[in-house]
Amino acid sequence: MRISRQTAVRAISVVLLHIFTVAAVCFFYPVESAETLSKVGSRGEEVKAIQQELKDRGLYNGSVDGIFGSATEAAVKKFQKQQGLTADGIAGPQTLKKLGITIGATPQANEANVNLLARIISAEARGEVYEGQVAVGAVILNRIEHPSFPDTLSGVIYQPGAFTAITDGQFNEPVAESAYRAARDALNGTDPSGGAIYYYNPDKTSNQWIRSRPVIKRIGKHLFCS
Repeated sequence: MRISRQTAVRAISVVLLHIFTVAAVCFFYPVESAETLSKVGSRGEEVKAIQQELKDRGLYNGSVDGIFGSATEAAVKKFQKQQGLTADGIAGPQTLKKLGITIGATPQANEANVNLLARIISAEARGEVYEGQVAVGAVILNRIEHPSFPDTLSGVIYQPGAFTAITDGQFNEPVAESAYRAARDALNGTDPSGGAIYYYNPDKTSNQWIRSRPVIKRIGKHLFCS
């Protein structure tokens, strides 16, 4: 049976339209990436927190090195069996919750978050070079994603003893205009600190513990460290 030219053109047009539609959907609505879970091969601060917690519970005898190897996997499985969880050796949300480990996500750059972050940046880094102000904001956001700190912006900022600006009244001083820009940059992912979770002015502190932290870089008067 012969197919007319008009019918063939119409069929090809329908196919091309379908392909274009699928491509457009994939482009404008990309599939979300799978949730990252700590498992064999994972590295980082979350793994360290898992290892330390398992060690404290007497389930893990290895090094707290942030490397998820077979010994860590075996310890996770033991813990999961104790808790009645599926013993797959993967530290997913349920396992982390049972371990008491919480890690927050970077907050959105909305007005409330910009204002709060700008206030602490201004109080802690007023007078610093702009890059240093952004770096201070980045440190605060890095803490939200670190298992050793609170997992919200306000939780990190108001954590007792975390920032002297909260206790000495500088937090309530007028906010420098540059701090608002620095807050937006930090919330949008700029991190001049190199992933630091601490910073200090070596000319002003006598705290030996903070001085023992590995230094990543210096920006202005502050040393940024891990």
